[in-house]
Amino acid sequence: MRIRCRSEALAALIVVLALAGCKPAAPKAEPALLPVGAAREALEQAACEARDGRWMQRGGGGFFCATQPADGGKSCRTGDDCIGACLARSMTCAPIAPLIGCNEVVTGSGLRVSECVE
Repeated sequence: MRIRCRSEALAALIVVLALAGCKPAAPKAEPALLPVGAAREALEQAACEARDGRWMQRGGGGFFCATQPADGGKSCRTGDDCIGACLARSMTCAPIAPLIGCNEVVTGSGLRVSECVE
């Protein structure tokens, strides 16, 4: 009988210790709500201006952030020579990024192509 009592006490102790190690699950964090509409546009404009960009309006009414690449105006032979685009007519790196509309550019492999960005 004595052996049986000790094994039951030991089993109970193991169960108590196992349960003591359990922690309730942490509550799930709510996903961050992203701003929309005018609030989102204001945040994007502030972020653009913080990186020295210009907040510009497209012809169709939307806005975009235009930045001046560090190599703007530098001569180039291929698109790989520029941070932005290599302009085919002047063979210089574009003074603004992104280039909106259709522009003749030189690709990384040296091909002259028309690139249209709306």
